[in-house]
Amino acid sequence: MLHVARKYLVVFQVAISERLIYRADFFISTFLMFIPIITTVLLWRAIYEGAGRSEVGGLAYTQMVSYYLFVMVARAFGSMPGLSSEIATDIRDGGLRKYLLQPISYLGYLITLRIAHKMTYFLMAFVPYAIVFWMCRSFLPGWPEPGRLALSIVSLLLAFGLGFAINCLLGMLGFWFLEVRSLVGVFLTAQYFLSGHMFPLSLLPTTLDRIITWMPFAYETYYPSMILLQKLEPSETMRVLLIQAVWIVLLGCIIRLAWQRGLKHYAAYGG
Repeated sequence: MLHVARKYLVVFQVAISERLIYRADFFISTFLMFIPIITTVLLWRAIYEGAGRSEVGGLAYTQMVSYYLFVMVARAFGSMPGLSSEIATDIRDGGLRKYLLQPISYLGYLITLRIAHKMTYFLMAFVPYAIVFWMCRSFLPGWPEPGRLALSIVSLLLAFGLGFAINCLLGMLGFWFLEVRSLVGVFLTAQYFLSGHMFPLSLLPTTLDRIITWMPFAYETYYPSMILLQKLEPSETMRVLLIQAVWIVLLGCIIRLAWQRGLKHYAAYGG
């Protein structure tokens, strides 16, 4: 067991060193990521003024701006850029073969890389995030109670697990399809809408909202953001955490099945 842990620790250390090479890129790109928040603030101000209402979708104007700020935090945990394409490419080009021959789990290797990448990202992005949130402090709710803060962190960590599981499963389509880039593109577009990244899901009609919020995507972004916004009661927050955990377990079981079935189709060409 200790020997296995050491292997993944080495992978983690190498991944950290690799990502630190691009620390300037991290820093600059994070600042640029917050530029659209300016247009978001102005857009929603015009919407609220035009509607002549103090609330839209159950959110006041300041809460709406805060929501988009917290969406960026939630997405920083749950988004897995390039993961599904990386898995599909390894399958298609034969790169997966070397992981099957080595005493290391391919999925364990991938999640170790992602943990290292996320930790490096948050280390490099801390200052840009702090500056932007300080500039927008008038829109933000007060600091949550310790218990609520702890639940928020747990929700973000579960969002990471959920995002990883969804993208792994998507990448495994490479076992059955030669090219999955178009499928990934369609999926990511739908995910952008269904996860609440584009707008709060509370703006949708009740029937559609109920359907979407039973899908896993809402638990990647929308619900973690609402928890950070302190819009959910403790009982509702616990329900969200439970559903996040259930989805992770369910997707984990599907991944295991897809992996076993997919290896039977794998020809290991290339590599």
